[in-house]
Amino acid sequence: MMSTYQFKTPSVIVNGPGAAKEVGSFAKGLGKKALIVTDTALEKIGLLNDIKNSLEVAGISFAIYDKVVTEPTMDFAEEGLKIFKEVQAEILIAVGGGSPIDAAKGIAALATNPGKMSDFAGANKIPRPGAPLIAIPTTAGTGSEVTQFTIITDTTRDVKMLIASPNIMPKVALVDPLMTLQMPQGITAATGLDALTHSIEAFVSVKAQPITDTLALQAIRIIAGNIRQAWSNGDNIEARTSMMIGALQAGMAFSNSSVALVHGMARPIGAYFHVSHGVSNAALLPTVIEFSIPGNPERYAAIAEAMGEITEGLSVLDAAYFAADAVERLNVDLKVPTLRELGVEEKKFNSVVEQMAADAIASGSPGNNPRKATKEEIVELYRKAFSKE
Repeated sequence: MMSTYQFKTPSVIVNGPGAAKEVGSFAKGLGKKALIVTDTALEKIGLLNDIKNSLEVAGISFAIYDKVVTEPTMDFAEEGLKIFKEVQAEILIAVGGGSPIDAAKGIAALATNPGKMSDFAGANKIPRPGAPLIAIPTTAGTGSEVTQFTIITDTTRDVKMLIASPNIMPKVALVDPLMTLQMPQGITAATGLDALTHSIEAFVSVKAQPITDTLALQAIRIIAGNIRQAWSNGDNIEARTSMMIGALQAGMAFSNSSVALVHGMARPIGAYFHVSHGVSNAALLPTVIEFSIPGNPERYAAIAEAMGEITEGLSVLDAAYFAADAVERLNVDLKVPTLRELGVEEKKFNSVVEQMAADAIASGSPGNNPRKATKEEIVELYRKAFSKE
């Protein structure tokens, strides 16, 4: 029996060096006043200069909300909404990594829908289209500029809420590698490995579909082939451009086929230990790949090949295990810290690991994994990842 598949993406994606300078012409079609959502550091290093100029030339007035310095919380969304209303803005322009873009999606939802952020947790709980959003990423990682997802932390419950709705998908994504040249090594590694995790999980997800398969496999190839170069030399414009395209393709892939077990397990690590999302993913990825291979060895063998592993003459199963090795080596080369090195304290870890496993399952993502994991197995996987030296 044939199935039909839906594929959702922003109306326009502009990609390449200088794309950010086109913000004014796109904003003009959406409204007269904008709120720029970003973080203070980006403002300081001058990353907003071209964007402001472009808006001024287009006759768009704007205010700036630059308090999104950590992963977004409900407070950021509410604070941003207040400014959005005060300045009577009609458009949101998010500039930054996943955090400012996710926060802007939250503000967009609140601007046109009654209720508070926690009412929107889950899938398709946002009844009306959010305020129009233009997303300009400064990291090659989250893919948030092309997804219908946002992750907002409810600090009262220490829970990272996954909110999914086409009503918060950006209208326009301006993907400009020049915005990433000043990204430090640690962030280049963490965000790049986040994008790699997106592409791998999109490819093995039980919700994978033909269009997402093409994007995910190509993203794996591009990211595995360029992340070391972008990390070694931040000014390498070719590697930076490739990483932006890889992250973009990975974003479109997982937005339409969903993530799986790694993401489900990474979110509780972020919530309980405030470890960055990309690093949590990277720390779990090799362990979870090894566990998941029996569920779909062919797919993991294809991943190993896309990552540049020589799989000729190997059985499908042997080739599949090379995928875990390739990711492990990448973590070592990019000096990604282990959970222990990140200061995840053993005593606290042991006291919350059962709850983390329950939270992971509750997120729904593990349900998309090619090999289903019980709560006990997830606890075991957490312990295995934690004990890695």
